Amino acid sequence: MSPAAVHRLSTAAARASKLSAGAAPSMAEMSAAGLRAFFNIARDWSLAIDEQIVLLGSPGRSTFFKWKAAPGSARLSRDTLERLSLLLGIYKALQILLPEPAAADTWIKRPNSAPPFGGASALARMLAGNVSDLVAVRQYLDAMRGGWA
Repeated sequence: MSPAAVHRLSTAAARASKLSAGAAPSMAEMSAAGLRAFFNIARDWSLAIDEQIVLLGSPGRSTFFKWKAAPGSARLSRDTLERLSLLLGIYKALQILLPEPAAADTWIKRPNSAPPFGGASALARMLAGNVSDLVAVRQYLDAMRGGWA
């Protein structure tokens, strides 16, 4: 076997070993995937730039626009990754509860009399800026689905 073939084989084996070992994605991979998903959700929910910035934890505007232009180069904090995880969970729960995409995507902006919202929208609650507000919306939706999933 040629040295090049040995190298290709050992590289492939190393990749396979990493995959079979259930290697966790890197922070860079999680950052890029999370941001790409977030910007798609922001589009679906028709979020303004300022709303997007608050939901991401209020990074500087220049940082936000760098993330939007090149999510693959972002290295997000654990706080921002947690926010992304909660937002993705909220989006998923809405897709399950309200299978009609338009209904799911507009729910967050409609007034809601449920206790966590007090007549305001879920988006208003989430825009308070605290991770706990995202958690409250996620927990409410999970409860409406019949429990944690």
